[in-house]
Amino acid sequence: MNFELFIAKGIIAAKQYKSSVSSPIIKIAILAIALGMIMMLIAVAAGIGLQQKIQEKVSAFNGHIIISKYDNNQSDVSAKPISINQGFYPNSSIEGVTHVQAIANKGGVIRTETDFEGVQLKGVGKDYNWSFFKEHLVEGKLPNVLGEKENNELLVSRFLANRLGFELGDKVKTYFPKDDLNKIPSRRFFEVVGIYDSGFQDFDKLIVIADIRHVQRMNKWNKDEEGNYLQVGSFEIFIDDFSNLEQKADELYNQTNSFLNVTPVSQKFDSIFEWIKVFDFNIYLIIGIMIIISVINMSVMLLVLILEKTKLIGILKALGSNNWSVRKVFLYNASYIVLIGLFWGNLIGLSFLHLQDAYGILSFPNPEAYYVKEIPVSINYVYVILLNIVTFTICFLLLLIPSYIITKISPVKAIRFD
Repeated sequence: MNFELFIAKGIIAAKQYKSSVSSPIIKIAILAIALGMIMMLIAVAAGIGLQQKIQEKVSAFNGHIIISKYDNNQSDVSAKPISINQGFYPNSSIEGVTHVQAIANKGGVIRTETDFEGVQLKGVGKDYNWSFFKEHLVEGKLPNVLGEKENNELLVSRFLANRLGFELGDKVKTYFPKDDLNKIPSRRFFEVVGIYDSGFQDFDKLIVIADIRHVQRMNKWNKDEEGNYLQVGSFEIFIDDFSNLEQKADELYNQTNSFLNVTPVSQKFDSIFEWIKVFDFNIYLIIGIMIIISVINMSVMLLVLILEKTKLIGILKALGSNNWSVRKVFLYNASYIVLIGLFWGNLIGLSFLHLQDAYGILSFPNPEAYYVKEIPVSINYVYVILLNIVTFTICFLLLLIPSYIITKISPVKAIRFD
């Protein structure tokens, strides 16, 4: 059979489909494909977006890689000091490392007239990257750590402010234990100048931020002749691509001496990162279910069309068409229907995702459980294209199965079929 005759038969079949009683079935199939694509787009964008948001928040508080003094006691609040003179500080020669900052942590207790709360004072210096806290600052300003001497400015979370009744300008009395627990704790007075809200309650309820020199002075760390401190608690390393975390950690490890411990943030908070890996399984599960539903609907639609067009199939076979030629007529039209469904699914799904990304329409009912309030989305068009290709390919290949019934139709019986 020549190509022109095949196209003509396809056009005849397509025109008959539009006016057939199977029109509701076709519309349902298109709707199923569109809804399936919308659900898959949302699942992928929201799943990846949530993973990235949690990674971003954990890393903002701790860096992507932490370099500290090697110690059997790996507690942040009792870390041994390390020299500030390191080959990777202040600028690392490793490609992909974007920022290095020195910090020092010290555990303490905030005391009020009616209550007290255990906290971790995070001391930061002139090299600290404030971009995350600028984004999540809800009241006041960030502490000034650029002066010649340390000041008493303190940044606290909204969780702690609400819990202890703090407002901007309030004086905060804090106590920090010494190495010798028999000695009287160090007492410091701070002034609340800023309140942040990261939404990550595990850190918000613990972290307060002030000048690093407070920690260095309380710990009596070494100074040079000009009075500059020569020791810090640890270094936080930031990289440009989180997927290269383990590789960059290994490169940094090879550049440091045996007395330093190099810890990727995914290892330090392994329970959180193991939890967000579960999102991948959920994404694959939703994609699998949606594709199965789409294939079932398309298969039912194709079987209905074949049953309805039994007489047409008999006529085409009588005119000399072989089984594969007739099957292609139905498969091409079914593929056209799949493409219509994918078009509307992508249009609606991507429009919704852009609106969610811009305005945060949907929020989590329990943001404490997911560490974010609004549902984050990550729109990656490479994933969108792959999702469409995979969905279309699977649907087309599996539609070969119901189309096989055409080979069993006899031309004589089909023409007489009513």
